[in-house]
Amino acid sequence: MQLRDKKVLLTGATGGIGKALALVLSQQGARLILVGRNVDRLVHIAHELKLSPQATTFAELDLGSPQVHEQALAVARSHPDIDLVVNCAGMNLFAASDLAPAAQVAAVLDVSLKGTIPADPGPLPGLLQRPEAAVVNVGSTFGGIGYGFAAYCASKFGLRGYCREHCGGSWPSIHRCVCSISHPVPPSTDMNEQAVRDMNVALGNAMDTPEQVAARIVQSVQRERCGSASAGRKNSLYS
Repeated sequence: MQLRDKKVLLTGATGGIGKALALVLSQQGARLILVGRNVDRLVHIAHELKLSPQATTFAELDLGSPQVHEQALAVARSHPDIDLVVNCAGMNLFAASDLAPAAQVAAVLDVSLKGTIPADPGPLPGLLQRPEAAVVNVGSTFGGIGYGFAAYCASKFGLRGYCREHCGGSWPSIHRCVCSISHPVPPSTDMNEQAVRDMNVALGNAMDTPEQVAARIVQSVQRERCGSASAGRKNSLYS
């Protein structure tokens, strides 16, 4: 998919990878719709990145809200010509299952799993009519293993299963495989608290930068591939 003049709905632009994605997509000539629960913060980030005001719009979409489906429909009505959806929003919780507070577990599942689904083609019927369209759900290696992130792992396991169904062709008019892009090691972003970074140092794990992951995600879209967005080793979910 060539990204120039494509309209891209991006969630999670206030995070490290999402912010890097906004910049790379803009550099490729895409028209951006940045959505999130704090529109003022999105506007600030767009100004910080020097994104084109003519090619950047904003909308409220709180993935943890009970009204997320209605909000997604409102975005779809305002932008019936969306070509690409990139779900980059997520919420982390570094805690074992017996130590994770129930309210925080629910919040992680709401944002990282349940909130992702309304941003997919269900409430975006216009996407199914586009001559060229794609959906990218940013996953994690923790969607294939369980280690210290019980709630986060559960959300990414669920996202992986959801993507696998649609990768098989449930949305045949979408010309790109609906896929989950995975990075094999935790990226160096603010979402990973200091305890996570300390763990990676202790284990000798390298961490991709948000810019590296964002670049590989965009390359995957351009090359019409789903699988790994790691700047290092491959880790395709569907190999």
